[in-house]
Amino acid sequence: MLKRVVVTGIGALTPLGNDAETFWSNIVNGKSGAANVTRFDATPFRSHMACELKGFDATTVLDRNDIKRNDLFTQYALAATDQAIADSGFEFEKMSPFDVGVIWGCAHGGTITFEEQMKEYIKGDGTPRFNPFFLPKVLVNMASGMISIRHGYMGPNYTAVSACASSNTALMEASNNIRLGKATIMITGGSEAPITESSYGGYCALKAMSARNDDPEHASRPFDVHRDGFVIGEGAGALVLEEYEHAKARGAKIYAELVGTGATGDAYHMTATHPEGLGAIRAMQMALKEAGLSITDVDYINPHATSTHVGDLSETKAIAALTGDQKTKLHISATKSMTGHLLGAAGAIESIICLLAIRDGVVPPTINTESIDPEIPQHLNIVLKEALQKKVNVAMSNTFGFGGHNGIVVFKGV
Repeated sequence: MLKRVVVTGIGALTPLGNDAETFWSNIVNGKSGAANVTRFDATPFRSHMACELKGFDATTVLDRNDIKRNDLFTQYALAATDQAIADSGFEFEKMSPFDVGVIWGCAHGGTITFEEQMKEYIKGDGTPRFNPFFLPKVLVNMASGMISIRHGYMGPNYTAVSACASSNTALMEASNNIRLGKATIMITGGSEAPITESSYGGYCALKAMSARNDDPEHASRPFDVHRDGFVIGEGAGALVLEEYEHAKARGAKIYAELVGTGATGDAYHMTATHPEGLGAIRAMQMALKEAGLSITDVDYINPHATSTHVGDLSETKAIAALTGDQKTKLHISATKSMTGHLLGAAGAIESIICLLAIRDGVVPPTINTESIDPEIPQHLNIVLKEALQKKVNVAMSNTFGFGGHNGIVVFKGV
């Protein structure tokens, strides 16, 4: 018999706050995390803006050696997981270390480390000089490894890489380990530190990012007829997943139960989603079937909705294919309008949004969207401008990644 999985701890390091409650308050109040890039001179690029972390000081959570040995994406992961572990209220040292695992999500890995090392190499005198931490810092799996090393967790440990669906893929894998009895507690989530010249240049070359450079705060506008691409973001989201009976026995605070997951491939295009959303439809159906629910049971969807023309359209078509052409109680809000797109970390922070929507009975707004694209199914209930007070019992988080990866997770109040 499969075991039940619940969320008992959360942590967030985002462009809208360096802890979960600050982040949530700014999300509910419709704040934008976008501004001009400060990490480097972005003016030569097509886009000039990003959703950077603000006021994060790694020295407050990590010692000098941890900072020296870890790329930013791993530093972010360590900071967010510290929060989630503390929030769970559990004394992990009382468990066998093999009962606690870590499955993390990330798409880019140590991009800034790679860039810095290559710059040093190219401007050198011809003698190869590489930092001994170069390769470990670059490896995309290093966040999951360092989380386990930091806390002594010896259960299942690896990193899920499925581009912008990476965090949700990690959540699926982590929950499956608990369901199958291979672990009692799993630390999961995702982190990303992609605001670097090479990442930035690559997305600009794809014309995937917004060029609304005179108005960064309003550049990310999912579903809007004038949307022109996403705003890149950075940060981390961490969740503590726990076997339900174990959590109940210790009197844990439970945010919600992770009741359904679904993963598919589009088999269509390197960077574009399937125009009719066929993979997304199937993944949502799989997640709902596993949860024992139908689309009519879902109160809130946090969509992938990055603010690209093709992506927003295909996803809303997919949702409409499940709901039919009638209005339902389902509400949708695209929070990347505020956070920007955190790539491999997006699913983690958007799952946290779903959990807090369930906890507080609030659907956050989609900001910046002024006129919904007429190609988008008009009967969908998209929450615009201001948060909606509403009981949320079931919430779904959608993520889609380059390569055609689709990852869906469904949470239900307990």
